[in-house]
Amino acid sequence: MSNFPQIITDFLPISLDEMDDVKLMSRTDTKFAFKANKMPLLLQKLLPFYRVLAIDGKLIHDYKSLYFDTDDRKFYLDHHNGRVNRNKIRFREYVGSKLAFLEIKLKNNKGKTIKKRMKVDAITSDLSDKHQKYIEKIIGAPMHVSAKQWINFSRITFVHKTQKERLTMDVNLTFENANDNGDMKHIVIAEVKQERMSRSSDFMRIAKEMHILPIRISKYCLTTSALNPLLKKNRFKEKVLFINKLKQA
Repeated sequence: MSNFPQIITDFLPISLDEMDDVKLMSRTDTKFAFKANKMPLLLQKLLPFYRVLAIDGKLIHDYKSLYFDTDDRKFYLDHHNGRVNRNKIRFREYVGSKLAFLEIKLKNNKGKTIKKRMKVDAITSDLSDKHQKYIEKIIGAPMHVSAKQWINFSRITFVHKTQKERLTMDVNLTFENANDNGDMKHIVIAEVKQERMSRSSDFMRIAKEMHILPIRISKYCLTTSALNPLLKKNRFKEKVLFINKLKQA
């Protein structure tokens, strides 16, 4: 994967301001996971169709996220058990932009991802009264949560030249809690974000040609499972095996 940063510089850039039309805070997401060594060829094939987000001249952006959950791991188990209308709560720092937010994501029963967020000064492991009130307002019920784990990665964000579509590729993923840590640096997690699901996406077409298939995958759930061996995880076993298999030659 050593030459992919050079290939990214061949894409036409797009600024944050220009991306206003594709914020897609309410959207459908389609995820993919594949071996990192497929990146150079994939990027070459995507070049005619997408622009790349540039912030202060940087095309690869670092993200730091601190995830919260209840003591009985409600958010993790809701996902594991296939419950609809499930939530995630996190602080996320967009390092290059020097911005941080408290973000709450809802996956509803129509398959839509809806993200609400409030700007904060910095990530904190403790929630203030203001944070708690915001969470309760968005979720609609009291929610007692605490910081559980960090997930950090670098992201490349692409915007389609003619369609209302964003494409993100997350690389160099690491994770940790107070007791353990790990990484998934051997894989890339890509996500196509659209107003409504459409197979006309050029990324989806090219990915299929390269035998990269959609997979329902959650960075939070995979890393929670890895960091907490005693947690229920039978429904994630197939995905864990798939991710581990990508490690192999």
